[in-house]
Amino acid sequence: MRPEQIRALAYLRRRGTEAPVEEVRARVAATYGAVEALIDAVPAAVAREHRPTSGWCIQEVADHLLESDRPALGQLARLLAGESVDAPIPASLQSARPHDRDWSELRAELRALHRELLALLERAHDGIPQSATGAVQMVVPCARADGSLEPVSWVERLDWKAFALVLHAHNRQHIDQIERILAAPSDGSGG
Repeated sequence: MRPEQIRALAYLRRRGTEAPVEEVRARVAATYGAVEALIDAVPAAVAREHRPTSGWCIQEVADHLLESDRPALGQLARLLAGESVDAPIPASLQSARPHDRDWSELRAELRALHRELLALLERAHDGIPQSATGAVQMVVPCARADGSLEPVSWVERLDWKAFALVLHAHNRQHIDQIERILAAPSDGSGG
């Protein structure tokens, strides 16, 4: 494993597996609040603009978060019930036609899904065994010899607390992506 992968797994262990559920829940809730506030401030026309800092526009990022967090809800519920999950959620999951979604409806669906995930975590407690594991498609940027970054992907099995923390980390990565998109000059293309 590369150093970045080792650091990522140590973070998930320290801030997920070994942390009190209140801390995990607070991190996920804060990140969901941040991504919702960020995309709520973006007009539909801007959400569909492609900018040079990202392969995706903001609408595609929001669609990806909805499409990947949706199956995560079921997987987290299974882990909390003591059932292991063998199929990881694909790393670049999107709906078939992300630009066909109404921007307001997409944001509302994402908020509603986040409320469901947070309600599930609200019912979780530290007494729930962490023996069940879920397969997670991990993607971590790792340095090449020339200093540039490349995404490194692998499947890791995680307990329910680490799995929940991945939801936080995944949304946090996409908050950073949206902020980079918004900071870049518009090329005038609107999806």
